[in-house]
Amino acid sequence: MDIRQSIHSDHAKQLDTDALRQAFLIEKIFTADHYTLTYSHIDRIITGGVMPVNQPVTMGDEMGKQLGVAWFLERRELGMINIGGPGLVEVDGKTWEIGHEEALYIGKGARDLLFRSLDASRPAKFYFNSAPAHTTFPDRKITLQEAVNATLGDAASANRRTIHKFIVPDVLPTCQLTMGLTRLHEGSLWNTMPCHTHERRMEVYFYFDMSEDHAVFHMMGEPQQTRHLLVHNEQAVISPSWSIHAGVGTQRYAFIWGMVGENQVFDDMDAVRISELR
Repeated sequence: MDIRQSIHSDHAKQLDTDALRQAFLIEKIFTADHYTLTYSHIDRIITGGVMPVNQPVTMGDEMGKQLGVAWFLERRELGMINIGGPGLVEVDGKTWEIGHEEALYIGKGARDLLFRSLDASRPAKFYFNSAPAHTTFPDRKITLQEAVNATLGDAASANRRTIHKFIVPDVLPTCQLTMGLTRLHEGSLWNTMPCHTHERRMEVYFYFDMSEDHAVFHMMGEPQQTRHLLVHNEQAVISPSWSIHAGVGTQRYAFIWGMVGENQVFDDMDAVRISELR
């Protein structure tokens, strides 16, 4: 497990490019026939991916020692979105088929997890976020049709995008985790601008659906002390509550956002006007 400590905003101002990347960028999410885990001290979120190709991948008791519990989800909930081919997720003996751009929520207490791909030539890629949980809510699969879908922005500002809110209170109950997928329309490059912070939640952005020759310039930092990270396909950025989180790509892309914190109000944002950014 890769462990990332919290970074104070005053400290972040002093970091060079390499140090910023080490603190906030997750460069490797998917590895064939394995799972990856990055544990952030910021709200105790865990971010990772599972990509079964030639054999199933299991998650269970072996992770407990690192978290101070008996097994991974003893005191956690988990949400995942599949960006690869169709796959199967077995949760304590119950099997869910999760297709491309479908989500699965797994409640606190689930012990044995097993992941398979239906076609090794097009393996499933289960991207997940996990957060501490205080109670158990039912496991549930969420399709694109069941998500809360909204289209925002306009072509003139190059930020026309459709947001698919999979794991939000309007769809299902969770302890604190929310997740969704945003896809930019053809010709749009900005994922959100004007940008915002939200003091009551942290957020992780996972960028995907880019070719190897392209990237996203992810803007971060306090509104008057902005920095940027160059993010490539299937990489993620940890965003503290004090930081903006906006990006512009060299081509159209998609990203998955996941938030944990004190509330689940999607619109609880502290807007920042473009004229205020430095």
